[in-house]
Amino acid sequence: MAGKRFIVEVGTGVDIHGEDATKAACRAVKDAVSRSCLCGIVEILGIQDLNAVEVEIVVAVPGAGDVDLDRVMAQVPIGRKTARAVEGGLKVKGLCVAQFAAGCDQIVMANAAVTVFIEQ
Repeated sequence: MAGKRFIVEVGTGVDIHGEDATKAACRAVKDAVSRSCLCGIVEILGIQDLNAVEVEIVVAVPGAGDVDLDRVMAQVPIGRKTARAVEGGLKVKGLCVAQFAAGCDQIVMANAAVTVFIEQ
């Protein structure tokens, strides 16, 4: 990222039934984004094109290699996005409920850091 950091927001996401690392990662990013209002970009800096900002997404989740990064980036509605998944998060024993997903009883938790960069 060539710009300067404007905001770093963090989030947590969980897939309780399904052991889906991508679903947990998407929820973590959505959690981070849902608590951020970037009004300073428009009102203070005067940036009108929100696609001009750069957004870096890092998710930590068990099974990082299985994460669909395009789906993760789709959770962020603005900017030129990059994403990477690293090993982390949490996996604990849950309950297998066949109606939700067959053959899985692990709860998968992901953490996300979403950083917005601006050019000055």
